[in-house]
Amino acid sequence: MTQCGLVIAGTRSGSGKTTIALGLMRGLARRGRRVQGFKCGPDYIDPAFHAVATGRPSFNLDAWAMAPGQLIDLVVRHPADIAVAEGVMGLFDGVRGRGATADVAALLRWPVVLVLDVKGQTETAAALVAGCMHYRDDVEIAGVILNRVASPRHLALIQPALERIGVKLFGAVLQDKSLVLPERHLGLVQAGETAHVEHRLDALADVLAESVDLTALEYSARPATLRPSPFASLPPPGQRIAVAQDAAFSFLYPHLLEQWRDAGAEVMPFSPLRDEAPAADADAVWLPGGYPELHAGVLAQAERFLKGLRGAAARGVPVHGECGGYMVLGDGLVDAEGVRHAMAGLLQLETSFAQRRLHLGYRLARLQADCLLGKKGSEIVGHEFHYASILSIGDDPVVDCRDADDLPVTESGARRGSVTGTFFHAIGVGSP
Repeated sequence: MTQCGLVIAGTRSGSGKTTIALGLMRGLARRGRRVQGFKCGPDYIDPAFHAVATGRPSFNLDAWAMAPGQLIDLVVRHPADIAVAEGVMGLFDGVRGRGATADVAALLRWPVVLVLDVKGQTETAAALVAGCMHYRDDVEIAGVILNRVASPRHLALIQPALERIGVKLFGAVLQDKSLVLPERHLGLVQAGETAHVEHRLDALADVLAESVDLTALEYSARPATLRPSPFASLPPPGQRIAVAQDAAFSFLYPHLLEQWRDAGAEVMPFSPLRDEAPAADADAVWLPGGYPELHAGVLAQAERFLKGLRGAAARGVPVHGECGGYMVLGDGLVDAEGVRHAMAGLLQLETSFAQRRLHLGYRLARLQADCLLGKKGSEIVGHEFHYASILSIGDDPVVDCRDADDLPVTESGARRGSVTGTFFHAIGVGSP
């Protein structure tokens, strides 16, 4: 099967590729195209913006954590007029030579549109492009979009250098602070929380329509012949899965929900922030990560939610929490102001955001007991990203964890009875 696509990449984080990618997705969708968004790497915030921009769910393509067959499967099962994959970090940045945006582009044979933040640069921008063009033979640079251009004169100083190296200039976006999306400690403020998100995306599309040759960019997309190959996936944790979904619990990878539904499981969403309890007939309860620290006071007072959660655990229903969900399963959570909030009390865990410490990276986890993630001894690959500190922890560990360098990390999760939790977000099974 073929699928036309292209990759929007940067030379570094902060180059503006998310803003440019969203404007392109929205602009192409407004032209009547069916646009399929993808996000390279493990980010779980950007895909939600893609979904708003295109009207279709967006999926992660993680060349480190996913087998090639899984990446290809995600592309094959979501056909569209054009696929736009937003990169992660710089084009060639990965972990020990793996997992870069370039790896996704090479596997799918999609050309790369390079976004360059040229603030404070002129011809050096062309030198960076030239380096990217020749760094890997299996990656094609279709052209560039210049971002944060100061003026027409600034552009005039860069454009001849780009012409000399033979790279196509799709357009130039002037520096405009109004185009920047709001951020918080884990990245962009979530799409569902961003005020006037539809208007913001339309404004981005308006700018891109004026600044970028969308027709030329669309024609630069290339079809790739995709040959599906077998891969292992995380099985549904139950037949009827109660999944917390709201502003406090939103970081669950879309491909997992799709895989569970395709396997015949029923996903039953509920909102702890609206004080909804998990369905009484659920045979599994899943609390994803998110921002419980921003809503800790509300969650501490959500009596129906907490009673339902405790009741499920008392009946022996398997309950699992990831990152923020893990912290809510604990005894208490201290917010950034130093105020402690009592949580579910199903795990002997106290966490704090008053003592911030960054935890970031891929995780290879071997299960120490049967749980919703799988059978004892099996391997899970995931990603950890949070600023919480553990004040105290009891119970038994649920995983033995190593990082992308195969070095041990302190993340061990916890388990008590049918309740388990981990700080990492599950992506798939097996060693990648």
